[in-house]
Amino acid sequence: MFATLKNAFKIKEIRDRVFFTFLMLVVIRLGSQLPAPGVNRHYFANWFAAQTGDAFSFLDAFTGGSFLNMSILALNITPYITSSIIMQLLTIAIPKLEEMQRDGEDGRKKIVAITRYVTVGLALFESAAMAIGFGRQGLLETYNAINVITVIAALTAGSAFLMWIGERITENGVGNGISIVLVINIISRLPHDINKLFEQFVYGKSTALAVVAALIIIGVIVGMVVLVVILNGGMRKIPVQYAKKVQGRKMVGGQTTNIPLKVNTSGVIPIIFASSLMQLPVVIGSFLGYKGTGIWAEILKGLTSSHWCNPKEPVYTIGLLVYVLLVIFFAYFYTSITFNPLEIADRMKKQGGFIPGIRPGKPTSDYLTKILNYIIFIGALGLTLVAVIPFVFNGVFNASVSFGGTSLIIIVSVVLETIKQIESKMLVRNYKGFLND
Repeated sequence: MFATLKNAFKIKEIRDRVFFTFLMLVVIRLGSQLPAPGVNRHYFANWFAAQTGDAFSFLDAFTGGSFLNMSILALNITPYITSSIIMQLLTIAIPKLEEMQRDGEDGRKKIVAITRYVTVGLALFESAAMAIGFGRQGLLETYNAINVITVIAALTAGSAFLMWIGERITENGVGNGISIVLVINIISRLPHDINKLFEQFVYGKSTALAVVAALIIIGVIVGMVVLVVILNGGMRKIPVQYAKKVQGRKMVGGQTTNIPLKVNTSGVIPIIFASSLMQLPVVIGSFLGYKGTGIWAEILKGLTSSHWCNPKEPVYTIGLLVYVLLVIFFAYFYTSITFNPLEIADRMKKQGGFIPGIRPGKPTSDYLTKILNYIIFIGALGLTLVAVIPFVFNGVFNASVSFGGTSLIIIVSVVLETIKQIESKMLVRNYKGFLND
């Protein structure tokens, strides 16, 4: 592994790309510490601590603490992520966008441009909501039109700047820029979370208890990482045979290939969708300052993961069951809009391809649908297990940290994808890759 890393840095192109990526990440972390102009940071930190625990913790984790610090990068790349998801859904619903997607490189560039505009629009809307909504409650040191406009401009510009950095990393660095930015934000919160676990379960305890607690924490983290790696790498390959045919004076075709179906076909999207849907009422209630009692207060507590798996309040664990069902539903939903078995079957038929033992056309489509449904279910269960384990430890042991299953899946997926990209550049120069050691 270390020899491979050494060989990678011998290649000037890779060395320059890694150095450029590192510099961009330094810029991001510095920007996360610069406060937005005219903002009372102490007020926002106190407000954040008074919330129900997880209503905004996922946002703070994804922004690397810049949301809590109310820096100029407070919104970070969350508007871009939301914009990308919206565009993926609209591509299925709007024929014009679907045409663009099929137009190759030109169509892709148009969709990317639209995604940028939507990102800026979302950032503008979110920053305005924060500046006006929180500004009246004391977020701004002086609540007036100039300060509100200044904060809106700063937060919107910060989000657009990060989107630009992400695109530059993709072009001149290593890996997918937006994913790299998201991962460095999540990793930046790890020292805080590890220190929190150490103080809660290890520090001040007897030697035997501290050792057992440390081993359990390490074991759970390592076990989850292994599970995510297996889930991310799991794949079902469906063999496809292409019939031989004559083109001019040549015989073409006859080769065998396969259709790779990943076990976790939808990635981390189902968890993000389910979490967002569950937390939306809680976030709206927090913005409106809702502190009432009665049935609505109980529902909001049930939607909040900090109340799940608590032995003293088992009734609120019903919210966890709803969350699991949402994850499974969105796993099927997202895969259905990104992978079309009928389209794959038609393309195979036109190209003279077939699955051994399965007739071309509708039987092939039905076969792919059957296999896909089975794989999605297995992947959704694995995804749910990774997401639920932190909730169980939070409820039973009160181990509340921002680093959860969602963060772990993102980190592992991005790291593996980045390694593969570095490998591909190394293999061109006849070097062995990381994964071949």
